[in-house]
Amino acid sequence: MNIADIATQEYIEVGVGERMGKVRSMFENGNPKGIIVTNDGEYEGVISEREVLQSHVEDDAKVAALIKPSRNSPAPKIDRDEDVRETARMLIESNAKVAPVFEHGDLWGVISDDAILEAVLENLDTLTVEDVYSSDPVTLNEDDGIGRAINQLREHGISRLPVLDDSGVLTGVVTTHDIADFVIRQEYSTTTGDRVGDSQRMLDVPVYDIMNSPVETTTLDATAREAIEQMLELDYAGLMVTPDGNDREVLGVVTKTDVLRALTLTEEERMDVQITNISMLDTITREAIVEDIQEVADKYAEMQVLHAHVRFKEHKEKLRGTPLIHCQVRLRTNKGQVAGTGEGYGAENAFRVALEKLERNVLELKGITSDEEYRGQLLRKLNEL
Repeated sequence: MNIADIATQEYIEVGVGERMGKVRSMFENGNPKGIIVTNDGEYEGVISEREVLQSHVEDDAKVAALIKPSRNSPAPKIDRDEDVRETARMLIESNAKVAPVFEHGDLWGVISDDAILEAVLENLDTLTVEDVYSSDPVTLNEDDGIGRAINQLREHGISRLPVLDDSGVLTGVVTTHDIADFVIRQEYSTTTGDRVGDSQRMLDVPVYDIMNSPVETTTLDATAREAIEQMLELDYAGLMVTPDGNDREVLGVVTKTDVLRALTLTEEERMDVQITNISMLDTITREAIVEDIQEVADKYAEMQVLHAHVRFKEHKEKLRGTPLIHCQVRLRTNKGQVAGTGEGYGAENAFRVALEKLERNVLELKGITSDEEYRGQLLRKLNEL
């Protein structure tokens, strides 16, 4: 199956001279995956709701302020004849929900993660939620402010946060869309002179006031198809994973992106590695990252790596022009999930720090020892004979 079978020519389009206030209202009223930006009819880029939320651009500013070559994760350009697997990989590595589709160099339409998942639903019965979900979720307390929620969403590059009460019981979920909707409504109700003080007050509003409750959940043994069908029906991007589907203990989160990532797995012998914000790679290549992760995995005889995800995020701080980068390396293995994070100036430095921490965390997994350590233990036992 190629993208020509499932891409659509129906999409929302704005010019680079459009006001950001109007764009924000488009996300509020229509909840689109993304908005195509053009300049005199020529494609310029895609704006996502997350980018709008994270930007500090005023409502009176032009859309062009968000369309820059230096953006962390520009949407990939998809050829109309591209296959579904490769398109899914490009969407994930660009951290995009929607991407433009081109035919002979001209903008033809768009492809979204929803369209891909709907097209492959019948093939998702072979996967369970446990195969694809993310454990150890980042959480909020009910009395945490919206400002903290925004910081957590930015820091971890995620779109939803489970909310717990004082006893640790899951009571709600806050998403990027919830926050954007709240901020837009509040800004419409204030005047320009009130904005500074009101902005701070908005950040202090407890997430309890805007969270979704009751929570939509699924279980580890549910099929990926069941989970995706539930998300599509509710127009949700993710579900909380709980022990029995009704229990208030949160085990993790499963999202459309988690399932989409599973579609990129191949039967090739090489490890499957996905990189988010791949455009930020500087002095290191995708191939080098894959080789380094494979080298770590090969050192541990009891661990089989099923999938690796590397995520880069750029901070504003720079050193002689090189940005400070946050990197997270997460492995899904037969022993569970393990991750390492690190920061450095430039993607390569950040990746090296994260990889070192990952290896230390691998050793904490039950039953994991390096081949070198095993040989040392064996020699000591032989010497005792």
